[in-house]
Amino acid sequence: MLESLHVKNLALIDEQEVFFSPGMNILTGETGAGKSIIIGSINLALGAKAGKDYIRSGAEYALVELMFSLNEQQCARIRELDIPIEEDGTLILQRKIMATRSVCRVNGETISAGELKSLSGYLLDMYGQHEHQSLLKPQAARKMLDEYVGNKAQDIKALLKEKLLDYRKWKEELEEQNSDEAMRQREAKLLAFEIDEIEAAALDPEEDEQVERKYRRLVNAKRMKEVVYGVHGLTGYEEEGSAGPIIGHALRELKTLSAYDEESMPLIAQLTDIDDLLNDFNRAMAQYEDSLEFDGEEFALLEERLNLLNHLKDKYGSTIEDILKNQEEKQQALLRLENFEEYRQQLQEKIKQREKEIQKLCRDLSKLRKGAAEPLTHKLKEALADLNFLDVEFSVSVTPMEEEFSAEGHDKVEFLISTNPGEALKPLWQIASGGELSRIMLAFKTVFADRDETDTLVFDEIDTGISGRTAWKVSEKLGRLSRNHQIICITHLAQIASMADSHFLIEKGLKKDRTVTDIRELSDEESLKELARLLGSGELTEAVLGNAREMRQTACRVKDSADQR
Repeated sequence: MLESLHVKNLALIDEQEVFFSPGMNILTGETGAGKSIIIGSINLALGAKAGKDYIRSGAEYALVELMFSLNEQQCARIRELDIPIEEDGTLILQRKIMATRSVCRVNGETISAGELKSLSGYLLDMYGQHEHQSLLKPQAARKMLDEYVGNKAQDIKALLKEKLLDYRKWKEELEEQNSDEAMRQREAKLLAFEIDEIEAAALDPEEDEQVERKYRRLVNAKRMKEVVYGVHGLTGYEEEGSAGPIIGHALRELKTLSAYDEESMPLIAQLTDIDDLLNDFNRAMAQYEDSLEFDGEEFALLEERLNLLNHLKDKYGSTIEDILKNQEEKQQALLRLENFEEYRQQLQEKIKQREKEIQKLCRDLSKLRKGAAEPLTHKLKEALADLNFLDVEFSVSVTPMEEEFSAEGHDKVEFLISTNPGEALKPLWQIASGGELSRIMLAFKTVFADRDETDTLVFDEIDTGISGRTAWKVSEKLGRLSRNHQIICITHLAQIASMADSHFLIEKGLKKDRTVTDIRELSDEESLKELARLLGSGELTEAVLGNAREMRQTACRVKDSADQR
């Protein structure tokens, strides 16, 4: 359940905090008061695209924070995502929006955009103003039926996707092999040449670094010899002023102290060790100096080898490992061409076998869909009748199209409806109006709500295109739904607002000469006056207030009857 919403420096909002209750939370206000900002802020927290235009003028950042109390199922699902949750099931989701970036945190820990997307689906279900238009998309019926089927359908589709990757790869490979004989011969000749070229180089995976190191040493041999010669002289015993004679002289002088003071013995021993070490170092430097002789023949061979390696890298890969891997792939390709008919037949068999597996998965998925279509049809008809669709006929049609399989199976799924007695069932997109689509989507939401793990459903102006008795039917449906779910609903209709367990008013005003949007919870008396305003009265007469009071009482009876079920 969404416990609270905290918004700061977002569009027209300076800083607001709203505490939602269980049941029906209604948000109303005049047109242009900023109701969409409230729903928009929830969307932003859940990962909607954000830009610097959302930040209130003069502020450095905008902040949206949602606090949820999660049920056991939600906790289990979210822990699988390795996202932190408090022991009591509390989850605080925060998004800070800055001019060039945004940062998302859950219970204080930063999460990625991908993790936020996965998380948001478990927290609440959002129904936007134009979401009912999605019912007109060809793939919508199949997607919604699969949601009703549940995990079994998703598992089959995941397996289908995996099988189709191999199937399509092999099909493309077979098409590539169906070239003419002359082309295959040219390709085989080129492959043989390239394989021979790599084999002739007798590559060693470790020679890359070795050749580079030897070449670098020879290129810099002259400079290295100058340095070594100088160091050898400075640490030797032959030149005047070098370290050897100086340390030898110091050692002889120090030894004269041994006759007078035994405490000088350790110092004499240390300097003797230094003299010995210097002797060893000087001999090693002489040997190193001898090894630095420039060998012109060796340099030419190394340069030639390095040029060959660079040539092969330009053609076959950036490292010797890549070149050898490329060679192996070319050898396999050449083998396929040399045994073309056998390979082609094997490929055809693999494709045929994989197609059988795909078709079986498609049939299994189709069976699940057909099995779910009848109960879903029955529940939707009941839900539509509750929403003032009189004499409605509705059907979920599942038609296998076996030659057109995809990762979604091979079924064509359609929602068929007739809202007038005697009229034939037709596809939903052909006959439904905007107001009807809005109610049909609500019917789906109510049917799916019992199967959904999310406690919170958010409706942004679900009253689009409805009025009168139909509006009251929609209100009743939402009222019953709110007994088992938390509903957050923006509305313009008094019929829906009358169902409120908590009623919030969104207003636009001035604060320090700046326009701000403010939201506050209404008392029972204030809520009654807001209902009267929604009924269209410019003046709050006792008659209008009485009408609003009667509407509120009727709404309470509807919710009480839902509680008793």
